[in-house]
Amino acid sequence: MATKTAVRMSAVDKYFMITERGSNYSREIRGGFATFFAMSYIVVLNPLILNVADSAGNHLGLERVAAATAFVAGILTILMGAWAKHPFALATGLGVNAFVAVTVVANPGLTWPDMMGLVMISGITMFILVLTGFRTAVFRAVPEGLKTAIVVGIGLFIALIGLVNAGFVRRIPDVAGTTVPVGLGFDGKLTGWPTLVFVLGLVLTIVLVVRKIRGAILIGIIGSTILANALEMIFHIGPSFDGKTFNPAGWSLVSPELSQWSLPDLSLIGQFNLFGAFVHLGGLAAALLAFVILLSIFFDAMGTMVGLAGEAGSLRADGTIPNVDRVLLVDAFGAIAGGGASTSSNQIYVESGAGIGEGARTGLASIVTGLLLLVAMFVTPLIKLVPFEAVAPALVVVGFMMVAQVGKIDWSDWGIAIPAFLTFTLMPFTYSIANGLGAGFVAYVFIRLFQGRAKEIHPLMWAVAAAFLLFFGIGTVEEWFGIK
Repeated sequence: MATKTAVRMSAVDKYFMITERGSNYSREIRGGFATFFAMSYIVVLNPLILNVADSAGNHLGLERVAAATAFVAGILTILMGAWAKHPFALATGLGVNAFVAVTVVANPGLTWPDMMGLVMISGITMFILVLTGFRTAVFRAVPEGLKTAIVVGIGLFIALIGLVNAGFVRRIPDVAGTTVPVGLGFDGKLTGWPTLVFVLGLVLTIVLVVRKIRGAILIGIIGSTILANALEMIFHIGPSFDGKTFNPAGWSLVSPELSQWSLPDLSLIGQFNLFGAFVHLGGLAAALLAFVILLSIFFDAMGTMVGLAGEAGSLRADGTIPNVDRVLLVDAFGAIAGGGASTSSNQIYVESGAGIGEGARTGLASIVTGLLLLVAMFVTPLIKLVPFEAVAPALVVVGFMMVAQVGKIDWSDWGIAIPAFLTFTLMPFTYSIANGLGAGFVAYVFIRLFQGRAKEIHPLMWAVAAAFLLFFGIGTVEEWFGIK
């Protein structure tokens, strides 16, 4: 029996290259749990974002979106782990889902099935671009200095997500007299038990990481979660926003609570109209909307993949990633599956960095995360027990780990240094990976051209820079053609 087990385990090790990538089973399992806890909020948040009525007055339904979100994310994450063999989890992309919701509201005649049809078209287009090798070629055309900047930018982005969603840093209302966009806590002061949970969790996680304790990040999440639930039971803190009033001392995204098991309602799967938007909006308007979605998911995923692979140590010396075609195909399928299930486009999640920071290096961690997401279809208690304030410390620490790579950038070459700077600053400042990439790519082409070094620019970089110029100017284009 022992011999058979050893053979079976070694086969798993060989398939996922666990030992080869400097990991072990316990690290992969811990990493899978850490990633799940870091990203599980999306199962609760996505239904809230998509909870708007379309032109026909129809809602997708909170419970149905939650179930579909967990189901699609779970299947895609398992596929990423089992086939592409990377510790990258997938779920509904923040930013894209907000764009989808706003677009449905802003365009009379557009229904949810129509909008999800556009998401599917974007995914199908991206799938074709991967199959033809174009998307991989674009990835390889990016200079190494910009790839490093992507890692740094995502690190800053992850840290900002943690700080903002934990309430430690808050957005300041855009009113007359406002001089800064964000500030410390609420009205310049730290307030509320949730903030204390974040601060204590951050201190605990830093201490554990500095002391090189195994499972440091996961221990930090669990410890913070226990404290959060104890405080909620004692003080009945509640959410920061209950749909009517704002409570600055409340929990930001998820208020710790225990609810009932329930059977998932997956009736949204298949509820899409592939070409409905073209009928209701016209060919040009629908095509422009699909183009915006395509560019966002195309470059968001590429940037996230590079950043996570760099942190996981799976970037080769030539800047390539093992099984990159498979990674990109799964990600492209994520947009198709997300549209087909009415959850919006699914993509590689930056929160996968929490699992990587815990030591995950292979697809085995993604399988663990994916299975937990499938469990989440049935039991929301597992998700709602973990407030974002308990996860945020892990994101801040992982952000630090990724930003540490900034020293690899050649700061003496301004043709790389300035684009790199724009890349890693605009990612957090605009809350968008794609925006940072676009600014960096356009700046790289522009500066190299005026340096008289145009021959160093890969032909695909010219095409990508042109596409981003159109992406940044899409608002003006829509005004020209009278598109909302």
